[in-house]
Amino acid sequence: MSHDTHLIESEISSESKFKGVLLNVREDRVRLPNGNESIREYIQHPGAVVILAFLPNGNLLFERQFRYPLRRVFLELPAGKIDPGEALLDTAKRELREETGYYADFWSHLGVMHPCIGYSDERIEILEARELYSAGAQELDHNEFLEIVELTPEEAKQAVWDGRITDAKTISALFWLDRP
Repeated sequence: MSHDTHLIESEISSESKFKGVLLNVREDRVRLPNGNESIREYIQHPGAVVILAFLPNGNLLFERQFRYPLRRVFLELPAGKIDPGEALLDTAKRELREETGYYADFWSHLGVMHPCIGYSDERIEILEARELYSAGAQELDHNEFLEIVELTPEEAKQAVWDGRITDAKTISALFWLDRP
């Protein structure tokens, strides 16, 4: 936005510090709005989707999955990484089918969230899936282990309030349940 120019930092140089299977770590030298220089370290991420998947009874599909960085099992909505060149809807359909064994006849894009704006460019696109029907068994990746849980929207919100759901993408997506 043109009225934000007094806040904008500009890149002077950029260097890759680590390139992994999923993440890239960069270190940039930037010019600050006051003319000084500083360093910005950040993670480049390919982006992801999170899905509010409504079963015919109105309940939502959730997953219980161990997340290694925090070394515990989390309760979260179905989600997954966008593959290079893959459309958002294709990612969402693939992840829902692989992780839950469900397809959906109705899809809509609700919005986007940025989970870690201070140190990552990751974006997570929020989608809604309705009119679900089972395709059969899950098609989990070879190193993926999770179990499916069904919660009412009210139970899901309560799980946020009582600390059973702490995952940022899930909390952000659940916020869309109350849109006008």
